[in-house]
Amino acid sequence: MDISQAQQLVDNWIKTTGIRYFNELTNTAILMEEVGEVARIMARQYGEQSFKTSDTEVNLADEMADVLFVLICLANQTGIDLTEALEKNMEKKSIRDAERHKNNEKLK
Repeated sequence: MDISQAQQLVDNWIKTTGIRYFNELTNTAILMEEVGEVARIMARQYGEQSFKTSDTEVNLADEMADVLFVLICLANQTGIDLTEALEKNMEKKSIRDAERHKNNEKLK
């Protein structure tokens, strides 16, 4: 599945199963909540925090998919073509950072 197909899939799901999009502010808050859940798992799985007993059923892939789903919702609501946005963003990064990381002593 490519990004535009994902945007269409989410839009179809929202309109049939989800009934309608939550407003943009609500979805922004939900996005922050979902990113927090990813951060919680990362801090425990790859960082120095330990899992609590209640954290036994964590699924990083599922939480990342939740982040992507809500981000796609926001893109759909605001008329953003994520394929185009990502392509432009990669072009910007490629120009801006063409030598930056190669010359960064911290990355060697």
